[in-house]
Formats: sequence, C-alpha cells, structure tokens
Amino acid sequence: MAKKIIVYSAVYCPGCHAVKNFLKEHNIEFEERDIGQNEEYKKELQDMGHNSIPVTIIDDEKIIGFDVEKIKKALNIE
Repeated sequence: MAKKIIVYSAVYCPGCHAVKNFLKEHNIEFEERDIGQNEEYKKELQDMGHNSIPVTIIDDEKIIGFDVEKIKKALNIE
C-alpha cells in the first residue's frame, strides 16, 4: 500500500528542495504544503509544534530537516 507523504516546505528553503528532489529521484509521490504561500499550512505546522522546515510526514512519522537515513528507513528504500 502506498504511503501518504506530506512535505511542509517553502521556496526559500534549501533543505526543502533537497527533500523534494530526493523523493522525485526515487519516483515517490508526495503532497507539498508551501507554508510561504499558504497560512493554513503554516498554522498546521505550528499546531504540530514545529516552526522550522522542512518537515516530512510519512504516514504517521514526522521527519525534521533533510534526514536521508530516516526518510529511507520510513520508505523502505536503500
């Protein structure tokens, strides 16, 4: 079953670009939530207790920053 992946990001964030590029390179679909363009996404992030990006949510697991090892483990990829 496909995992639900959400990436909270913004255009000015280098780590966000790294996460999105990594997922694209592995042909993994994700939903991007740009907190710079949408106040509701920013509020969602803050309500989760986070003020920094990127935050990647894979099913119920939150991964803070561009943590390749945690992302790979959560997605079961080498």
